[in-house]
Amino acid sequence: MPTIELHPAQRDDLDTLENLMQFYMHDFSQWLPLKLAEHGFFAIQPKLDYWRHPKTQPFLIRVDNELAGFVTVDNETHIDGADHNIGYFFIARRFRGQGVAQFVVSALLSRIPGQWQIFHIDANLPAQRFWAGLIPQLSGGEFTRQQREVDGYPCTFYTLRAPFSVA
Repeated sequence: MPTIELHPAQRDDLDTLENLMQFYMHDFSQWLPLKLAEHGFFAIQPKLDYWRHPKTQPFLIRVDNELAGFVTVDNETHIDGADHNIGYFFIARRFRGQGVAQFVVSALLSRIPGQWQIFHIDANLPAQRFWAGLIPQLSGGEFTRQQREVDGYPCTFYTLRAPFSVA
């Protein structure tokens, strides 16, 4: 079993987060019409304001002490009453299917209490399967699910309260 760690990102880690965003965008280009710029990178605006926002909590994910991805928690919610949102969630492909994502989500929900909003675009079938299996398991069935559009894309939203009181 690999050793999985979730570390709050520090100011020195902002370049690392920006670099990892390119891989995130690469994966997402399978489901959204994202284009490479002429210089060979995805044309994304630097997210320094996002990383430094007081309500944004970026974390680096390490597996056996090796950088494996990142996740952010923010307050950019679409559901009334939600306190927290998973903004970005990226795990490098070679670490997928090893329980890393489940560990990360479980760790976040146990560290940060409150009402959570977690959503995915419906075109992202791996995310659809992942969240549909994990949310009921983690929450003991105490969650709501609804369909909404974000930027014109159909999305599935889950809302749940952490910490859980699973019997």
